[in-house]
Amino acid sequence: MNISTTPKHRIEEVVLHVTDKQGNPIKNKELRFKQTNHKFLFGCGAFDIQLYANKDEIEKKKSEDLTHMPNFDINFVKDRVDKWFDVFNYGTLPFYWGFFEPKEGSPLTQDRMNTAKYMKERGAVAKGHPLCWHTCCADWLMDYDNDTIFKKQIERIHRDVTDFKGTIDMWDVINEVVIMPIFDKYDNAITRICKDKGRVGLVKEVFAAAKESNPDGIFLINDFNLSTNYEILIDGCLNAGVPINAIGLQTHQHQGYMGEEKLREVLKRYEHFGLPLHFTENTLISGDLMPDYIVDLNDWQVDEWPSTPEGEARQAKEWEEMYRILYDHPLVEAVTGWDFADGAWLNAPSGLIKKDNTLKPAYHKLKSMIKDEWWTDITVKTDDNGNVLVSGVRGEYELVDGDSVANITLSKGMEKNLHIEL
Repeated sequence: MNISTTPKHRIEEVVLHVTDKQGNPIKNKELRFKQTNHKFLFGCGAFDIQLYANKDEIEKKKSEDLTHMPNFDINFVKDRVDKWFDVFNYGTLPFYWGFFEPKEGSPLTQDRMNTAKYMKERGAVAKGHPLCWHTCCADWLMDYDNDTIFKKQIERIHRDVTDFKGTIDMWDVINEVVIMPIFDKYDNAITRICKDKGRVGLVKEVFAAAKESNPDGIFLINDFNLSTNYEILIDGCLNAGVPINAIGLQTHQHQGYMGEEKLREVLKRYEHFGLPLHFTENTLISGDLMPDYIVDLNDWQVDEWPSTPEGEARQAKEWEEMYRILYDHPLVEAVTGWDFADGAWLNAPSGLIKKDNTLKPAYHKLKSMIKDEWWTDITVKTDDNGNVLVSGVRGEYELVDGDSVANITLSKGMEKNLHIEL
């Protein structure tokens, strides 16, 4: 760990009283204090992990609905997934209603459950995204009147939050509400009910359903519109008693990095709510930038969008600056890069690895920060009484003495004196 570049509010200090199983102090002994995970959520889209977690079913069915990668190759997928877990401890899983439940009453619950459980086994937190959104909505909802649509939306939230409780306990409850009631690209069921209920009214209802289904869950509101309109919406929701646990902020920067000044300005405007901030969807490009005249990023459709050496160097520099600024802010608890590999959303070179799994400079830079600079793996020595002062980045640790291992978690507000048995 590089103390000089690690924010002090990310570090915890505690005295360990180390004994053997008979309660005798382990005196003047060198021990390894080894970090195994971060408390901070360093995240990335986990869409590719679905492929590996459901490999048996995919091989059996030769399904095409889960992958954008041609010619499913299990070794290729495993290599990609292992590279993901080498850096990240947090991933977003897709629950877009139209894809998750393409036929009413037949959700792809087992597929997502397999993925979330696999992530948990490998020490990563899974977040579901999203429970309510006007885009990628289920077409079959359009067969119903607005009251029925709303009823089915609430039922969907109860079902999925309950089904995944204990495996997925973090959700983007509602996505992109600022534009939701005025969205006019095509008719959809959720825009209809948002017009009826109003933004705050709909947010209140869907959050209440999520909270009722999992009282201990972490529930986010999420948006790409970071203007004053989003602040007004959040303020109205909080005044209405909506139990928002964290504010989701998207920064899809296909037209260029926003820069330090703009990023700090965004942080300043949203920190006054006093809620945890999650940078939920972030993209930085390693090729030519999308033209400025494009208003809706989805309107930029290209067959090829190559990564370039110059762009890759720029992307690494931008990711480093953005990570340092966000990690330094005490209210930021999570940062998610949206695309792990190039060629996902909009076919953009927005990943940390290329389509062939080649690592890009941004991957190396983030890994060095997360698993080296902000990572603790040190040798400590107990005193004559078996006590030792340890200091490390908040997260999970092992205290190791040969074959004996004790697990320790450094967390905010923890007891400062712990008895550890080895």
